[in-house]
Parts: sequence; structure tokens; C-alpha cells
Amino acid sequence: MASRQGRTDPRVVRSRERVLEAALAELAERGYGGFSIDGVATRAGVARSTIYRLGHDRLSLVAAAMETLNVQPRPEAGGQDPRADVVAIVEHLATAMQSSLMSDCLPAVLDGAERDPGLRELHHRYSTERRTRLVDALTRLQESGHPVGDPERAAEALAGAVFYRRLMTPAPLRTDEVEGLVATVLGER
Repeated sequence: MASRQGRTDPRVVRSRERVLEAALAELAERGYGGFSIDGVATRAGVARSTIYRLGHDRLSLVAAAMETLNVQPRPEAGGQDPRADVVAIVEHLATAMQSSLMSDCLPAVLDGAERDPGLRELHHRYSTERRTRLVDALTRLQESGHPVGDPERAAEALAGAVFYRRLMTPAPLRTDEVEGLVATVLGER
């Protein structure tokens, strides 16, 4: 897999990318209950043994695939404007929940997490890691003198509103609605 110079064989890289893309498609289409290594292998056009050689079982494959989905925005202007960072992070989440593979996989992950303790732990850890950047931006905003209240609760309110609109209503939160949401949660309106 790795060459003598320490580089990964490009064929292994391509196989890994195809497998992770196929895993997301399988999860979105079939749900976690219907998700299988065989299904992913068929979609990716690789042998089942290739997935195992890449070091994956069912749960670790879902975990690796989910990691490819959500690259969060970096702080604006070196973190000098924490409110702009809060808005950018919530806009990023709103965009992801409008129409994306992440949005398509979310119902499958939530359903599977209710039934599978391993997926539940993965989902909670993944969500906590993703929420950290928003909590950090809200903490910086609070430290700059803005009344935020509890940054953890504010992050839950902001992200919760985005997820609520995606899962419980016919219309996901639009990015042009984010500024108003942030203002409401921060008590600016």
C-alpha cells in the first residue's frame, strides 16, 4: 500500500475515495439498517476484501465517510470578528442542510443511532466535535463583551433551529435567514 518512499499508492487513494463516496450513497439511499459492506463494495466497484484491507468494518466505514462530509469554515479575519464567525458557521450548517449528501445521510444516521449503540456513540462524538467550533466562536464573542449567556446553550439553540427546520418542516433554513436567527438567539432583536 505504501511505497518505499512513504507515499501511498495512488490506486489505494482512488479506491479509498470511491469506497467513501459509495458508503455515503449507500447510507443515504438504504439507511443504516440496509447499509452493508457488500452494497458499498458493489457501488464502489471494488471487492469486499478491498474495504477490509482499508481497515474498515461497517461502523468505521460510516465514521470515515462522515468525516469527508463536513469541512467547517475557518474563523474570519483570524478570529477578530467572532460574531461574523458565528454567522459563517451557522450559514455553513444551513447550506449543508438544504441539499447535500450530509443532509441526505442525516435521517439514516439518526434512525440508526436509535437502534445501534456504536452508531449512537459515533453520532454523539461527531456532533460534539462539530459543535465545538461554534461554541468557541460564541465564547470569543462573549469574551469581547457581547451578552451571549451560556455559549453551549446558544450553540444548541442555533444548530438546533437549523436541524429542526431540516427534519421537522418542509423548508430547510435558508442562508438569508441565518442573520435573523443569530440576532434572535443572541437577544439582539
